[in-house]
Amino acid sequence: MRRRIASVLASVLLFLPAPLRAADEVPVDVELILAVDVSWSMDQGEQRIQRDGYVAAFRSPEVQAAILGGGHQAVAVTYVEWAGEFSQSIIVPWTRIDSKAAADAFAYRLSEEEPERARRTSIASAIDFTAPMFDDNGFRGLRRVIDISGDGPNNQGRMVTEARDAAVRRGITINGLPLMTSGSGQGFSSWGSIPDLDRYYESCVIGGPGAFMIPVNDWAQFPEAVRRKLVMELAGGWPLPKDPDDDIRHLAATGGDADCLVGEKQWQERQFRWPSER
Repeated sequence: MRRRIASVLASVLLFLPAPLRAADEVPVDVELILAVDVSWSMDQGEQRIQRDGYVAAFRSPEVQAAILGGGHQAVAVTYVEWAGEFSQSIIVPWTRIDSKAAADAFAYRLSEEEPERARRTSIASAIDFTAPMFDDNGFRGLRRVIDISGDGPNNQGRMVTEARDAAVRRGITINGLPLMTSGSGQGFSSWGSIPDLDRYYESCVIGGPGAFMIPVNDWAQFPEAVRRKLVMELAGGWPLPKDPDDDIRHLAATGGDADCLVGEKQWQERQFRWPSER
């Protein structure tokens, strides 16, 4: 009977998947999560500009050169869209990019999907959703980076600083692309924006070794900003800008002075004025 039980157990174990070991992980220069805001504060045209900007970036010679210029000549990338506390979607799963053809294929897969809009803005939940995605993903990068782009402050979920600090403790760097593109109109699309979103990202969102952000003040700047940011993340550098007004900001050692609860306060005020939206 004992021999039969042992034989059955051996047969079962034979067909179970082997646990992923460090030796099984594919080495890459960086593991990069692109976490992109698709909340209702942006219209469909603006969200298409976002998506097309990333598609164009992975097709660009600059980004492809950065991918192939590292020690492993390969990176691992995944593309995630997020909005409120329970709105996160993996649009393109973890993909190894190690050639021009692989970069073009990643861009093609990205171009085939239509962005889906959702309510609220939870940067904290986006970080909490993406940080565990590095675990057992099949890759072993020299750096792990979450790239957050969005056009407003956190207004749902836990405090964004708590989520950021938890991710940084895991050895993750969080970079930012604050989209300061909302107009001065009073329409719904402009609600939730703040004039100093760049300071908010600097103080409350980015963190970890080498963290930086690139503010975008106009949608016309977006494609170039995405290319530059990806090159910095994938290769660790970019040619010095010729424009003296260029605004790449690295994480300040002393931190910033923005109100990291400004989004939550905005939402509470909105609920007071329009209680039917609760």
